[in-house]
Amino acid sequence: MGIGELDREAHVPEVTSAGAAPRTLAEALRARGDEGLAALLRARPDLLSPVPNDLTQLATRAGTRGSVVRALDRLDRFALQTAEALAVAPDPAPYPVLLALLTGDEGDPEIEAALPGAVALLREQALVWGEDDRLRLVRTARELLAPSPQHPSPTGLGPTVAEATAGMSPGRVQEIIAAAGLPATHDPVSAVAALTELFTDRARMGALLDEASPEALSVLDRLVWGPPYGEVTANPAPPVRWLRDRGLLLPVSARTMVLPREVALHLRGGRAHRTPEPVAPVVEAARDYRPQVVDSAAAGQAYATLATVEELLKSWDQGGPQVLRAGGMSVRDLKRTAVALDVTEQVAAFWLELCFGAGLLASDGEADERYAPTPAYDDWLDLPPAERWALLVAPWLTATRTPGLVGGQDAKGRTLAVLGPDLDRAAAPEVRHRVLELLATLPPGAAADPGSVFARLRWERPPRGAAQPAPPRAPQAVTGADESSGPAPEAPGDLRSRLARWTLAEAELLGITGRGALASPARALLNLPLAEAATPTDHGGRVELSVAAGRAATLLAPLLPEAVDHVLLQADLTAVAPGPLRRPLADALAVLADVESKGGATVYRFTPGSVRRALDSGRSASDLHDFLAAHSRTPVPQPLAYLIDDVARRHGHLRIGAASAYVRCDDDTVLGEILADRRSAALGLRRLAPTVLAAQADPASLLDGLRSMGYAPAAESAEGDVLVTRADAYRTPARTAPVPVPDGPPVPDATLLGAAVKAIRAGDRAATAVRKEPAAPVASAGGLPRTSAAETLATVQAAVMTGSAVWIGYVNAEGAASQRVIAPVRVEGGFVTGYDHTADEVRTYPLHRITGVAELADDQV
Repeated sequence: MGIGELDREAHVPEVTSAGAAPRTLAEALRARGDEGLAALLRARPDLLSPVPNDLTQLATRAGTRGSVVRALDRLDRFALQTAEALAVAPDPAPYPVLLALLTGDEGDPEIEAALPGAVALLREQALVWGEDDRLRLVRTARELLAPSPQHPSPTGLGPTVAEATAGMSPGRVQEIIAAAGLPATHDPVSAVAALTELFTDRARMGALLDEASPEALSVLDRLVWGPPYGEVTANPAPPVRWLRDRGLLLPVSARTMVLPREVALHLRGGRAHRTPEPVAPVVEAARDYRPQVVDSAAAGQAYATLATVEELLKSWDQGGPQVLRAGGMSVRDLKRTAVALDVTEQVAAFWLELCFGAGLLASDGEADERYAPTPAYDDWLDLPPAERWALLVAPWLTATRTPGLVGGQDAKGRTLAVLGPDLDRAAAPEVRHRVLELLATLPPGAAADPGSVFARLRWERPPRGAAQPAPPRAPQAVTGADESSGPAPEAPGDLRSRLARWTLAEAELLGITGRGALASPARALLNLPLAEAATPTDHGGRVELSVAAGRAATLLAPLLPEAVDHVLLQADLTAVAPGPLRRPLADALAVLADVESKGGATVYRFTPGSVRRALDSGRSASDLHDFLAAHSRTPVPQPLAYLIDDVARRHGHLRIGAASAYVRCDDDTVLGEILADRRSAALGLRRLAPTVLAAQADPASLLDGLRSMGYAPAAESAEGDVLVTRADAYRTPARTAPVPVPDGPPVPDATLLGAAVKAIRAGDRAATAVRKEPAAPVASAGGLPRTSAAETLATVQAAVMTGSAVWIGYVNAEGAASQRVIAPVRVEGGFVTGYDHTADEVRTYPLHRITGVAELADDQV
């Protein structure tokens, strides 16, 4: 369809008289109230980019292919089935005809009850217009949904008799009506009309089919629900010839036959769809738990989330893996992370993307680019546990990055890497919210059946192409091959179903759900009632996400285990933390000891390496003794005290600095031992003085090499001072969290909707205002009035004196032309100032930019 056809559907040359049926979509929109226009713009926000000048332009834009496709993709299954039925109905179609196509001969009370709502929804979104006696589907939607050989209809219906016989010779048409028992006609048009009347007459059609053989009826049965096309051989079987001769099968080409729409509808009992779905599937409960059990399970998983994130980022305190040239982490680094966290690679990808989306993890931007925690991670660590959890789940709800895609391939066959590009899916936030809202429709403590959740989502937003029939069948389709039955499989590209599955798994990992049921903190996060099940409300009425996240954190805080300020030291050089440790104690103990096991209680082990790490951080032996004594509920075991003193006695005995590197020690005997040790050969050591050795290795390698030999060296600065190292010293520069990729234009708020409707109404008044006929013909360019400069000046001066309004054409500084209705109040200095009815405000216009002016009729603004 070209632009000219769209204009013919949308254009209205004059205002429709009151009470008259609309003749175009523009007239139908003009008859709406402001609330109706606002509802259209809210449902289809793409129509607002930019704001249309008037209702004719709005109607034209609402009929463009891109906008219609987007609107159809957002319909629920029954509204889409209603639109599909209208696409195969006569144009225009009375409401009873549409109802008959959906209910069939037997009727269906559920469809009868649901159809008015579906038609109202299609009208609201400007996909259908007209009164109930003349329902019209927008031309672009009809072209998209009507059946054709290239694009089969989801209804499975084929072309009408008139469409299928359009290229048939008149003689062949007369042969068909003769074989069907109809009298000959004088022209093909009346012959096709007679054949159509036969196929739509239930009694006569039944009598004709009674003459068919069982084999012929079997052929029709295999084509009746689509696809309606089938190939035949050059010499078809007798049952196929019988059907072809009577027009029950019509040729499309030399080898292809089609079942006419009227015949299929008769065989279907008048029903356009095999299985109309007027009612949304109900989300069912799989199991019921006490709400307290659900909240406890969710809280435990929320605490595990915090521990996992902290463990992951703490392991990257000295810098994480390198960034690939194309962006993201390598598969090898992802596997290492998964092993370190003791999870699968897919779950590890989720934790990485969660940290990245919350702004806790980023690349450092250096030449040798690596991943590392951001400064926001340190601020995050200082928050209470419940608030830390809220800062993770709030970005997850709105993130468009989709960890489930990691390991798959993009359109060019490249593997999608974690933290890399091309992981954004604009539908992800909407699906996450909707899945959680569906879980919230169940009573507290009820775990939803995942299958019913997926079925509901597929009904609310059918996957594109999932309901379409298969391509045209091979020759056996009309000669007796079996046809498989059963429900249509899930479309391979059904991204929304995959997003829903990932949402359920991720919600359980985060502690949003517990044992499959929505927890109380998550209800607060979604701003849903806590006591009873809630029906999802309009997203625009929600409070800000940050406020809702604060409420969720308040509910979660009492459910989390309380942090403790002590450990239990044991004689086997271990310490047991009976619960989560407070932040300063946890940080200090993580430096002094290594985590040996986790669970209900965390076990730490003290080793020479861990004690040396604490000494390297600037602590002395006495500091470590005092720290353990202050935070242990048991006496400090003697083996642990001996370990600390022994490592401290040897710590710093050797000093290493930069030469390339050097080793100095007051005891030249120790240096002699190092030189004599064959393990030091790789370090390239040589004696410069009795107490100094030079090395070819860098200081870091020299430190690691001597420590592997059993020594406890300390690094020193150029001034000879001992360097104090911190495990958390490396951070990226300040980084912002990734911004979600929007799914088209955002839904406009009430203020923008009100302003847009007001502007469209004003522009429409200007476009449809009745003008006085000029005394002389007015040249027009693009619909704008054309007058000379003298005539323009005289007309606006007269309008100032009489207080009347005029119609002007105006070209702005960018060259954009528009027409406006103004009431001039002052003309001076080459400018006219007046009240602009189009913009609903006082404006000033340069006279030289006014193309022309015309007076309005007396009854106009």
